[in-house]
Amino acid sequence: MMMKLMRHCIYPGTFDPLTNGHLDVLDRAAKLFDRITVAIARNPGKGPVFSPEQRLELVQANLAKYPHVTATIFDGLLVDFAISQKADAIIRGLRALSDFEFEFNMALMNRHLDPRIETIFVMPNEQFSYTSSSLVKQVAKYGGNINHFVPANVGSALTQAFKTT
Repeated sequence: MMMKLMRHCIYPGTFDPLTNGHLDVLDRAAKLFDRITVAIARNPGKGPVFSPEQRLELVQANLAKYPHVTATIFDGLLVDFAISQKADAIIRGLRALSDFEFEFNMALMNRHLDPRIETIFVMPNEQFSYTSSSLVKQVAKYGGNINHFVPANVGSALTQAFKTT
């Protein structure tokens, strides 16, 4: 009897906030892998609106349709985290050509650190090509409508966060 290999990938990001573009990449990855770990980077240098724990909660609320997807918070090198999780690959979304150079260099560095971990680039639907967490935060900060860009729970959390600032 031959045992089927379980393919596991890490989908890393700050996810501050989680956007519909992130979910589109996750949806595509879910078709390719048996198991996915959404890895939320603490990344305090980016000055996040939400704490890692809040981001984890916002992400987890959007995973119900993916029984093979979990989410967690991580620190340190992504490659080290991927190895600790026994992952085969890292999934990264590429919205536009402007993302490519940064992502390509990061993938090469990760390959240098551990050549066993592959990086796979996934393009989201073109309707999300201009959506970034930074732009969504900026629109939300000034009271713009972000409903098209983020899940409902994230929209509510952003609206609340900027009401108190």
